[in-house]
Amino acid sequence: MAFPPQSMADFGEFGKLFADMKMPAVPDMEAFVSASRRNIETLTAANKVALEGAQTVARRHMEIVQQNMAELTEAIRAMSTLEAPQAKAAKQAELLKQAYERAVANMKEIGDLIQQSNAEAVKLLNARFVEALDEVKALAEKAKT
Repeated sequence: MAFPPQSMADFGEFGKLFADMKMPAVPDMEAFVSASRRNIETLTAANKVALEGAQTVARRHMEIVQQNMAELTEAIRAMSTLEAPQAKAAKQAELLKQAYERAVANMKEIGDLIQQSNAEAVKLLNARFVEALDEVKALAEKAKT
């Protein structure tokens, strides 16, 4: 299929480049359309998985922030009841250690959620890619005959 030169005139040099280009005929238009539809469906499903994963991460992050605020309030309350400087220092060290351990655990949890979501989306895309390659191979075999 050649592009009519007059329709390409609006594209300048780029249009001239493609004006004489011959496009190969698609041997099975129905298979091509069907494959394209499956590609779009797979992309849509992968995007949905990624969006749901992002929502899960955001929701969990908000829960962590709320939990941290509640714990901070409690820590301030606990610190205000201590009078001896040594007791306050010991309590601060204990609270700092607990906060650090929770922060590390929370970061790991958020990282795991992100990794799981990404793995699910990539799995969908990889499966479709393999299917698409098989479809191209079948079309090429069919075109030979």
